[in-house]
Amino acid sequence: MQIDWLHFTPWTSLLGGVLLGVAAAALFLNSGRILGITGILEGVLAPKHADSPWRFAFLLGLFAAPLAAKFFLPAELVHTPRIDANWAMVITAGVLVGYGTRWGAGCTSGHGICGLSRLSVRSLVATLSFMGTGFVTVFVIRHVL
Repeated sequence: MQIDWLHFTPWTSLLGGVLLGVAAAALFLNSGRILGITGILEGVLAPKHADSPWRFAFLLGLFAAPLAAKFFLPAELVHTPRIDANWAMVITAGVLVGYGTRWGAGCTSGHGICGLSRLSVRSLVATLSFMGTGFVTVFVIRHVL
């Protein structure tokens, strides 16, 4: 495995991680809710309680923040990811991620950030499974196929 030093962004990555942690802590401290995108999206698609407004606002912020960053920040600070896959692959991957997320009772960020910070054993097992599967998948794609 090699690190792409030309595109390695440790400070912006660190800033992103800190902002995620602050957002998760703020949501928990203000409302007692655990930050998990899957649960927030599920609450919008199949509402069970009258708490849809904050869920809509959260999802709107997820879409609006990158647009605002692209509009207000200098171009050298905004990196647009390039996806080298066709639409069929992207849709298939999205369906598999959605299925896996429901099956695993949460997404990678929910288990990795919020679950581990609460010392959840279930989240530890889930995070190790996600990371292990990711390592194996990258190895197979880059070195076997």
